[in-house]
This record gives sequence, structure tokens and C-alpha cells, in this order.
Amino acid sequence: MSTQTSGPAIETAGLVKTFGVTRALDGVDLVVPTGTVYGVLGPNGAGKTTAVRILATLLRPDGGEAHVFGHDVVHAADEVRGRVSLTGQYASVDEDLTGTENLILLGRLLGHRRKAARDRAAQLLDAFGLTEAAGKQVKHYSGGMRRRIDIAASILNTPDLLFLDEPTTGLDPRSRNQVWDIVRAVVAQGTTVLLTTQYLDEADQLASRIAVIDKGKVIAEGTKGELKASVGAGSVHLRLRDARQRPDAERVLRTALLAEVQREPDPLALTARLVAASATAADQAARALGELTRAGITVDNFSLGQPSLDEVFLALTGHGTGRAPGSPGTGPDTKEGEVPA
Repeated sequence: MSTQTSGPAIETAGLVKTFGVTRALDGVDLVVPTGTVYGVLGPNGAGKTTAVRILATLLRPDGGEAHVFGHDVVHAADEVRGRVSLTGQYASVDEDLTGTENLILLGRLLGHRRKAARDRAAQLLDAFGLTEAAGKQVKHYSGGMRRRIDIAASILNTPDLLFLDEPTTGLDPRSRNQVWDIVRAVVAQGTTVLLTTQYLDEADQLASRIAVIDKGKVIAEGTKGELKASVGAGSVHLRLRDARQRPDAERVLRTALLAEVQREPDPLALTARLVAASATAADQAARALGELTRAGITVDNFSLGQPSLDEVFLALTGHGTGRAPGSPGTGPDTKEGEVPA
């Protein structure tokens, strides 16, 4: 790894990228501290991949500035490339080669001698739980195994900054958890990770700070706690015993909490987001539970929780990310030369 410089890993100011008449990035300002996972959260077409391609020197911005470890991504592109690595949304290894052959080939291209490349390949295959599959062609790997070999290829030479562009798209829950463990291990070794994702729980699990991007603009930025606090004191979640009491329960909650009540897909479940200060949220919730009891409404489960990132995103943008956790991928958000969705 190169010697880390003082200051942020990434700093952008007024970053703009257009495709025809569409502004994929519309004045993006980011400051990414070193040694952390920084999450960029947004729906498909928000501009996340466009931002990553600019920072990785694969696209030139049309306006603004971007620096990686103090190096301008346009005027000092070679210096930037020497310190970063990128794992895109799709596996970039050769499917006709085995896991070992892929890593040795890439190691040799990066300048390792044959023995050093072989040793590094074996080390990474073991660390990523792929030793038993090392001799198999990658085309026979599962989706989770492909993502792991792809990330392993990205850190053959340990980068100062690793871009992970939607690394768990389309993976099952077990494979997603394995990738998350790998990300944590990479950061523990000193690498800064910029993670783009549409999965709210992924950002919640991994990122120290999160930028919420929508329609090419950063609409909020902060720690998870700061973002959650920005939309209210918490949410009341309850589960009724009898779905026929749902209309009455909604009426009681609206009156007691002075809040809109959200119907969940489960006919027995209701959620209401509190807007009062956190110091009074518990009192509000207790009063609401008492009112439900007095109204003869039987509640099997009642809890007060901090707002989720899903609620944060909905409050900030007026819509969800457009993808549920674990759902199949629908493709990259913006490719070079394409207009974002």
C-alpha cells in the first residue's frame, strides 16, 4: 500500500457530468475521510456509478473538481490510478480460467514474480473461503463466489482506496453477509472503501458516514445517527391481534401521536413516525399505548424504534430506493455515454 497522505481520501466540489441534455451529476460535493467505509446511497439512476467512474479516472467530469488523496483525477490521473482499485457491478475476471489462474494472471500483470503471484493467489483464495473452488473455472462459481473472487482480484496489490460499486447486487442473504465480512476485513487493514449501494441495510451495516444522492445531487450527508435523527425522534411499531381493529387503531394513533400512520403489507402491522423531540418520544409512545388499551384494541407487540434508513430516504426524496434488499439486480445505474434512468 502507498503511504497515506493527510487529509481526506476523496474530496469533490461542484462535480458535474452530463449525457446529452441529462445531468447525471449536478454539483456533487463530497468529503470522504480515510480508513473508513463511506456509503453513497441512492436509487437506480441517481448518479452513483457515474461518480465512481469519475473518481476512478474512467470518465472525465464536465464541471467541478475531484481529488483522490490530493491528486486531481483529470490532471494527475496516473497518480490516482496507482492508489485505487475498482470492483464494478459485474465480475470482471475471466470465466474460462480457474480462480487460481485468474489471480496469478492478474498478479503477473501487476508486476509480481511467478512465485509471489502464486503465493498471493493462494493467500487470497484462503482468506475469501475459495480454496476448495480454486481449481474450478469461474463460470461454474455461484454468484457469491464470483463476487468474492472479483474483490480478491481488486486487492491483489492492497489499494489505499477501494471502490465497491453495488458489490452485492443480486446476491442471496448468506453471500451478502460474506461480502460484508470481506469489506470489514479490508478496512481493518487500512484501506478506505467507497461503497455505492441501493440497499439501505447494507449502508446501515457497513458505512461510518453516508451521502444520500438522488437525481445527481447530494441531498443529505452524515453519520447514520445524524441522518436518522434528521427525520424525527423515532417510530412506533405495533402488531394487532385482530386485523378488524386496524381502522380504530389508526384513528387512535393519529390522535395520540399527531402523526401519520403507515399501513404495512402485513394487515396486523402499523407504523407511525414521531416528529417530537427524542426526550418526549417515550412519553408519546406510552400515551398512545394507553389510549389503545382504553379503546379496547388488543396489541400483541408494541415498540418504539429509531427511524430506519428506509424512512430517512423516503422522507428526503418522497420515494424509496426502488429495490428491496436481496432482490435481483436490474443493471448499472449510469454507464459512460448512457442517459441515467
